[in-house]
Amino acid sequence: MQFLLLIYEDEKRFQKGYDPGEMQEYQALGKEFAKSILGGNALQPTSTAKTVRVRNGKPVVTDGPFTETKEQLGGYYLIEAPNADQAAKVAAKIPGARFGCVEIRPIMTFS
Repeated sequence: MQFLLLIYEDEKRFQKGYDPGEMQEYQALGKEFAKSILGGNALQPTSTAKTVRVRNGKPVVTDGPFTETKEQLGGYYLIEAPNADQAAKVAAKIPGARFGCVEIRPIMTFS
């Protein structure tokens, strides 16, 4: 099964850069779960986001994320795991889980 691990944190934590020790933890996570991780990326700050809605058949584009929240989506991993319990074990090792949360979402497959 595939799962998307969505990393939510307060992006203000990174305004002055990234902690080198924490970056090493992310690299270690990548090595430990190299067979499970199918992809992943960090995201640019929410100030660079745009949200698109279609209303009355016309696209409406607004600046910023779709909601105002204390924590923002900062990155993700796409992993392969046999079940949600194993996905949770991977999510618990993501350094960002200490400062925010990691949402686990199963990938829907269409046949």
